[in-house]
Amino acid sequence: MTLLSSLHPNSNVGIIGASGGIGRAFVELLVGDAGIRQVHAFCRTPLEWAESKVVSHSLDLANEESIEAAASAAASEAPLDLVIVATGILHRGEGIRPEKSMRELDSRSIAEVLAVNSIGPSLVAKHFLPKLRRDHKAAFAVLSARVGSIGDNRLGGWTAYRMSKAALNMLVKTMAIEQARTAPDSVVVALHPGTVSTELSRPFTGRVPESQLFRPRMSATKLLGVLDRVSPDQTGGFFAYDGSRIDY
Repeated sequence: MTLLSSLHPNSNVGIIGASGGIGRAFVELLVGDAGIRQVHAFCRTPLEWAESKVVSHSLDLANEESIEAAASAAASEAPLDLVIVATGILHRGEGIRPEKSMRELDSRSIAEVLAVNSIGPSLVAKHFLPKLRRDHKAAFAVLSARVGSIGDNRLGGWTAYRMSKAALNMLVKTMAIEQARTAPDSVVVALHPGTVSTELSRPFTGRVPESQLFRPRMSATKLLGVLDRVSPDQTGGFFAYDGSRIDY
């Protein structure tokens, strides 16, 4: 059984951010997927995986040479059928926290959030998109967030994170247009995983009803379902875990 029947059988996939909650869930799900030949798991410090189907790599989002080398390694034997960028930062200690008002804005914090959430993924797109399969549907997806939607912003706050995800969404739209010119069967999309119980969001989920709080595996399963259903004519879109389209 496969969760990705629309992709080429015997697919070669890459997960950027495999050490995170959702990234790890993607790897674990795809390892057990009959349609996946190999899973390339990328993170700054390579992890050890018991499954022979997983190949562990080092990738540093702050180092373009590292990203370029990672892309070449993943596609050395076969083109990539799916790449998911599951990296991100929302908080770190007391230095980086979601702002409640403009009075809390700090240039260094904003720069770091943008570097991780926007600039890093843009360099991943630069080097990984050319490695996608061109004779069949292939997908490149980034984990965005509903709070990055300009049209959906009704509460304010969380300025740096919102900015970084809005920039990420623009990256997806722009890269989708360019990719379609040379690989019309490709799909380039942004995905909203819902509110997931991970280290990234856990400090902010206290008031979230249990029914609306996903475990990483549940979120990853839903997102793979979206990727299986989305078609090349929907490339450049921003989709929630249930497949609904989100306003940029």
